[in-house]
Amino acid sequence: MLLIISDLHLGDGTCGKSISPSAFYLFADRLRELAYHASWRKDNVYKPIESIDLVLMGDILDPQHSTLWLDSQPGQANYVRPWTDFRAPQYAIKLRQVTRAILAQNAEGLQVFRHCAQGKLIHLPPSTSQGIPDYTTNQRVYLPLRIHYMVGNHDWHYHLPGPEFDKIRSEVIEAMGLSNLNSSFPWEIEESEPLEELFARYDAYGRHGDLYDKFNYDSEKSRNAAALGDVFAMEMLNRYPLEIEQDQGQNLPPALIESLRKMTNVRPALATPLWISGQIKQHAQSKAMESHLKKIWDTLGQEFLALEYVRQADKAFQFDTVDALEILLQISKRTSFRTINDVVIWVRKKMWGGQISYTKFALEEPAFTKSTARYIAYGHTHHHEVIPLDSDGIPPTSAYQIYMNSGSWHSYYTLTAKNPKDQKFVPYQMLSYLVFYRDNQRGGRHFEAWSGAFV
Repeated sequence: MLLIISDLHLGDGTCGKSISPSAFYLFADRLRELAYHASWRKDNVYKPIESIDLVLMGDILDPQHSTLWLDSQPGQANYVRPWTDFRAPQYAIKLRQVTRAILAQNAEGLQVFRHCAQGKLIHLPPSTSQGIPDYTTNQRVYLPLRIHYMVGNHDWHYHLPGPEFDKIRSEVIEAMGLSNLNSSFPWEIEESEPLEELFARYDAYGRHGDLYDKFNYDSEKSRNAAALGDVFAMEMLNRYPLEIEQDQGQNLPPALIESLRKMTNVRPALATPLWISGQIKQHAQSKAMESHLKKIWDTLGQEFLALEYVRQADKAFQFDTVDALEILLQISKRTSFRTINDVVIWVRKKMWGGQISYTKFALEEPAFTKSTARYIAYGHTHHHEVIPLDSDGIPPTSAYQIYMNSGSWHSYYTLTAKNPKDQKFVPYQMLSYLVFYRDNQRGGRHFEAWSGAFV
């Protein structure tokens, strides 16, 4: 049995809110249930499965959303950001600090993963000679969970080569119970022979999906480098609450700072300006303060656009991502956050075609066009879906291919459908996963795709 999850975005608590430990306990319960049902074979005989593999398909830990990176400024000797030279000694030092903070913040949930990997939590009744579960014995079949870590655009740092990064990966492996070696965590399954073989056994192919997102993946620099999305997240989203707190100090209600730190949990992401506007309007004590907080955002925007990394990314004679951000930030300087939302929607359509689904990329995936996989699985979008791609049209034994997205495990503040400009949001948590079977497991079923929400 193979399971795929992605986009947990476990942070250190300085930016946004990670999913609660209860999600990990819920997932462990579902693993036991899935393993039991997978042990019933197509011939209606109960035979405990021998193994479970879990692929963490990117954006699991989230070093990108941490204010710990912001304790140095450009020009200082110890200045480091995700996009500076990773060969500099201070880079690994900072990544280790951020990683340890993330592991500590999420220790209870990650312990569930580790105990699953150690064979402590997933157990089944043994089979009788008649091929049914033996509930009369106290014996149990304990199944260890093999956990494989792949990276995405928020945790690509664990793909970096070098002995100092190997040491950091060793700490992650120990904390999570991973089956990975401490060498570079793979970004593509082709980088790992065990992963290639695992996916092939289930007639599947998987990738995080950031390859198709020009804001969060730089095709010229490949995956051992930051993209504009890293810079924007760090210098705008992560930094804004810090700057407000430092500027206003005790003059601000603590609820405002706390709410602005949750910007990374807002969905859709395009609604972030509305979230900022709504929180300022709710908590600011005067129009003058509201205006001042807006100016801080404007200042950060101009400093962001002036960064050398951003200027170097600006392509001459092309309408590119930097141009789109310039339009967004220049307009934000002249108007309200409310109006920015309309502009962001226009920018998204201009730069990304307004698409949420990655179905069109799955249709171009070599594993699809060459028919080397029946299932194409992505993460990244947080948009859980199951989309049939092709079929020979001959039921009930149809040969078919399906695109799936593993969705996310995440805490969200989601904009309401009624009058979005009223800036109303509803909090909840999401938990999604994909399951694949083989060897007549689960009564001959091939896959399941599940997504749930809870408060």
